[in-house]
Amino acid sequence: MHKNTLKQLWAEGRPTINGWLSIANAFTAEIMAAQGYDSICIDLQHGALDYQAALGMLQAMRASGVVPLVRVPWLEPGIIMKALDAGAYGVICPMIGTAAQAAEFVSYTRYAPLGSRSVGPTRASFSAGANYAAEANGEILAFAMIETAEGMANLDAIAATPGLDGIYVGPSDLTLSLTQGRLAPGFDREEPEMLEALERIVAVCRRAGIRAALHCGSPDYAARAAGWGFDMTTVSNDVRLLAGAAAASVGRYRTLMGAAAPQTPAPQGGY
Repeated sequence: MHKNTLKQLWAEGRPTINGWLSIANAFTAEIMAAQGYDSICIDLQHGALDYQAALGMLQAMRASGVVPLVRVPWLEPGIIMKALDAGAYGVICPMIGTAAQAAEFVSYTRYAPLGSRSVGPTRASFSAGANYAAEANGEILAFAMIETAEGMANLDAIAATPGLDGIYVGPSDLTLSLTQGRLAPGFDREEPEMLEALERIVAVCRRAGIRAALHCGSPDYAARAAGWGFDMTTVSNDVRLLAGAAAASVGRYRTLMGAAAPQTPAPQGGY
């Protein structure tokens, strides 16, 4: 089986940058995968795509050598196992609030005797190389998303879950939950209470010997987060990058032509 290069980079003490796909298009996935990311995640939770689209996107990303990840819609065994069978080298599972949920999630990503994943790697047996069933338990990543006050309250127990590889922070939902709606959702938090929460997550992950990941809105914030100890940072997504580049291009044209650029709402997304 081909090795998971994320694990190799982390073992060398190198933080990684992750891309994010929300548009159901294999060509978009192929373009993003060729831009130098260490990994790319396909978003089946909030992305405008389904499993069939994700399968084609995974195929399109293969040539780049980027590590393919999938965020599943929920803690449900069927889609977790199908994402892995399609060739994902890691699964990010949203809204994990307890150690029992984390253990359930991990079990769906591991073959017996370490878990309850059913054997049938339809595409992975080709895309991941030979001897997949025997080696997958050691290469596949399981990231539990912490994005609620409940998850933060149970953070130590979740991080101690056997087989869990990391915690992935969804800052929008986490901000809403921790502040009971007092603060608006969004990336790149600067509030002391949110920075304290991020610091605690990194510290807990370090003690548990697992990885910490954070979804960011900008490369500047992602670099800061890597400095705080996050092993993986996601910078924006295909929707925001497309919208931002298009808006910048149109805005530049309007400026040169002496016309005011129209105001357009920023694209939203739940992470």
